Amino acid sequence: MSVDELWDLHEAVVAELVRKIAAERSMLETKLRQLGAAGSSLVAHARRPYPKVLPKYCNPKNRSETWAGRGKQPRWLTAQLQAGKRLSDFLIRHGRT
Repeated sequence: MSVDELWDLHEAVVAELVRKIAAERSMLETKLRQLGAAGSSLVAHARRPYPKVLPKYCNPKNRSETWAGRGKQPRWLTAQLQAGKRLSDFLIRHGRT
């Protein structure tokens, strides 16, 4: 094949691919429109409901400052631990807050 024939073949292939891609896109958009609201509810994921976690540790100087033991330690607890106290010193006893 000559270069001109190859170029014509290339243009024919590109034109056919563009036509097929447009037809496929049109079909997919039609299906998405048919799904409508059902599709939007599938996209939005609700978070899984986690149970409320009760606090395990509290600041003896300010009882309203508590920590459940999850995530980063609060500053008041970090400061007390660096001062030499133990984590068990801040445990909340059952029946007492």
